[in-house]
Amino acid sequence: MSIVSVTESAREYLGGLLVKQDAEGMSVRMFILNPGTPEAETCLSYCRPGEEKEDDEFEELPEFRLYYEKRSVTFLEDATVDYSADKMGGQLTIRAPNSRTPSIAEDSPLEDKVNYILWNEINPGLAAHGGQVSLIEVDDDGIAVLKFGGGCQGCSMLDVTLRDGVQKTLMEKLPELKDVRDITDHTDSSNAYYS
Repeated sequence: MSIVSVTESAREYLGGLLVKQDAEGMSVRMFILNPGTPEAETCLSYCRPGEEKEDDEFEELPEFRLYYEKRSVTFLEDATVDYSADKMGGQLTIRAPNSRTPSIAEDSPLEDKVNYILWNEINPGLAAHGGQVSLIEVDDDGIAVLKFGGGCQGCSMLDVTLRDGVQKTLMEKLPELKDVRDITDHTDSSNAYYS
């Protein structure tokens, strides 16, 4: 069974694009940026031989090989890729209804676990003040690098929010996390909840 439903018209269209690349063994890779968050974005990219990742999953379609980023597979369930020709040339459409649905398992990457807690436990509380926090990355040292926005940016109470709320919650729920760091530019306090 396929991970993603790719229509015949989409396969033909993508296969035609790959032929134009004039590179032996060129394939397609599908992944989701910020999976399980409201910022999720489903992407397709060219994948030259050797650019696929060791843990990627793949399937052989009649026209090309399609690689899936392992981390994205859960969020790609029920996804479809379609192509519709029109007067302007046509449009490739990707529908991934589960891309923004929070979903983690015990073996999920630390980044997904942090995002899950941010979007399901922390941001609903910050939203009451018009704020939010996003994960920029979990660095190689196991530190969650965060950026605050909205009413949290430049807020005079942010140190308390970060230390007693966000950091405390993340560190308690994710003991493998080493620390939490804020990289927000707090000199702009035009939208701050507390000045």
